[in-house]
Amino acid sequence: MTRFKLTIEYDGAPFCGWQRQDDQPSVQGALERAASALEEVPVDIFGAGRTDAGVHALGQVAHLNLTKDLRTDTVRDALNHHLGKDPIAVLNAEIVGDGFEARFDAVKRTYLYRLIDRRPPLTLDSGRVWRVPQHVDAQMMHEAAQALVGHHDFTCFRDTNCQAKSPMRTIDEIRVSRVGDEIHFYFSARSYLHRQVRSITGSLVQVGISKWVRADIGNALKSCDRARCGPVAPAHGLYLNSVTY
Repeated sequence: MTRFKLTIEYDGAPFCGWQRQDDQPSVQGALERAASALEEVPVDIFGAGRTDAGVHALGQVAHLNLTKDLRTDTVRDALNHHLGKDPIAVLNAEIVGDGFEARFDAVKRTYLYRLIDRRPPLTLDSGRVWRVPQHVDAQMMHEAAQALVGHHDFTCFRDTNCQAKSPMRTIDEIRVSRVGDEIHFYFSARSYLHRQVRSITGSLVQVGISKWVRADIGNALKSCDRARCGPVAPAHGLYLNSVTY
């Protein structure tokens, strides 16, 4: 039995999210079908993070065990073959120790949120970037976001259905910057609450379009009141960017 670590890219649009569901297509389910076709017996795959419906990934990480003696490039290519038309790509496979756990061994997860502030509709990037049809001030959002860096009670930016035992989380870094025609939001933390990144992003945009002032972000955080959160940013602009071990 050999344990493999996979680095995975996917378009989240067709899926109910990462987590396997009995009645809906999921990223985990598609990968497990591909791995089971390769191994010729059922195979479980364990991911580093459970992305929501519609959320994409540039560098999701997962692990699985295989009994066949296979090279890493063979595992990568065979999984991609068996994935067929599913918009999922295994970018890399590597052999790791039997104790490696994709979820519990991760020390940092980074997310990227893509926004474009333009009036014309999207064509090539439709479903992959949040379009806001007015000017959004990236610098103001970056400055406001610094109030959220550190260890805080993030109840305000936590989905009401979040199952985490505690609202306390530590965000190591938030960067907001204009990159070409887009605005990119980068988040770095060990772990996140359900819809925390999208909740923060949506609230920051309220600052960027001058509906909120910068201090409103810190005040919302201190309130520990979900009702003080701004509109939640749509899922299709969010990407699990990388996982660090």
